[in-house]
Formats: sequence, C-alpha cells, structure tokens
Amino acid sequence: MIRHALIAALMVGLATPAFAQGKAFADALVRMHAGVSRNAVEAAEKMPEAEFAFTPSKDVRTFGGFIGHIANSEFNYCARAKGEANPNKEDFEKATGKAALVAGIKAAAAYCDAVYKGMTDTALSEMVAMGQSQQPRGQILVQNISHTNEHYGNLVTYMRIKGIVPPSTERATAPARPGVR
Repeated sequence: MIRHALIAALMVGLATPAFAQGKAFADALVRMHAGVSRNAVEAAEKMPEAEFAFTPSKDVRTFGGFIGHIANSEFNYCARAKGEANPNKEDFEKATGKAALVAGIKAAAAYCDAVYKGMTDTALSEMVAMGQSQQPRGQILVQNISHTNEHYGNLVTYMRIKGIVPPSTERATAPARPGVR
C-alpha cells in the first residue's frame, strides 16, 4: 500500500508543468542565478563610491575590481552557454567609477537572466566548446553561479571591513512583514 502511494506521488510530481516541459533543472538554475546576481548587484549599489577603490591588501582586487570582474565573467560564461560571441565589448575590470560598474554588473545580470530563462533541461545537457574541451551548457551555467557566489564572498568581506552590512545579511535579518513567512 505504501509503495503504491509513493509511486502515485512520484507520478503526480513528474506530471507537473515544470517536468512536462523539461525545465525543472533549468528553472532551479534561474532561481539560483537570480539570487546570487541580486546579491552582487545590491552590493555594488550599496557600497559608497569612495569605497570602490578599497582593497585590504595591495595584492588583491579593489571592491570595484571585483564588481568589474564579476560583470566580465557573467557575460563570458553566459555567452558560451548560449553558444554566441560575447556581446560585451567593454572591460569592466578597467572601468572606474561606481556608476559605470553598477551599470556593467546590472547589464551582465540581465544578459545572463535571459540566457538562464531560455534554457530547458535538454539544452542544459548539450555539449558546447569551453576552452580546449566540451562541456554541457548546464555545467558552464553552474560554474557561473559558483564563480559569482565566490566573489560575492569577497564583496561581503570588504563591506564588513568598512562596517557595511551586506545585502544578503540585511535581507535575512530584516523583520518579517505581517502575513509573510
């Protein structure tokens, strides 16, 4: 009896629209990218312009350098996954000023959002060139999420050194709104 109930529950779960359209994994990646890119964009917006040149040590990137690096990398990873030439022609790591860097990271996040949203589970398993090898599109997009998240960690450290609460912490510690869980 329990076995039949488990099989029935599994069949109902597999019949949901996400599975029927082959987008369960693709939709999970959309959500993951949305979260990490939101954190990076909000960190760039929240850091005062004067602190974009901050670096805790001369041998690491500045805060602004990390923002530019994330923007460049997002464009690169997502263009590869989409199978097209990188549409970005600006090197954001060389950009100066908060406005240019915030615009760059927002443009990169928007470009990647469209790439992630255009994927299906089948497309994620297709092989594409990545350097000298072939990788599934999904692997490239997961690497992008991982890379952005890794550098968001750098941004968090820089913000904390400057006494600024990172956006992800700010959201997590905000009082709950009535009726929202």
